[in-house]
Amino acid sequence: MSVKQFTVEDLKRILREGSGADESVDLDGDILDADFEALGYESLAMLETGGRIEREYGITLDDTELTDARTPRTLVGVVNARLSAANLS
Repeated sequence: MSVKQFTVEDLKRILREGSGADESVDLDGDILDADFEALGYESLAMLETGGRIEREYGITLDDTELTDARTPRTLVGVVNARLSAANLS
């Protein structure tokens, strides 16, 4: 069985759909290690993003995981770990 992976492209799409994009930020650039706040996404926007990820991917993200994931690379890793764990259950 193939495990669905969450990519940075998936994250960019969800960020744009949920909170839009700050015109001064290029989400199409290399954002993997950029801080979410520097990208214009504060805690409320990240909670919305987490909720969208949970609904779309059928996983549950702890609020602490969301607040500790300061960069897209970290959040993508957290989501993929949850997806892998869900597929093992």
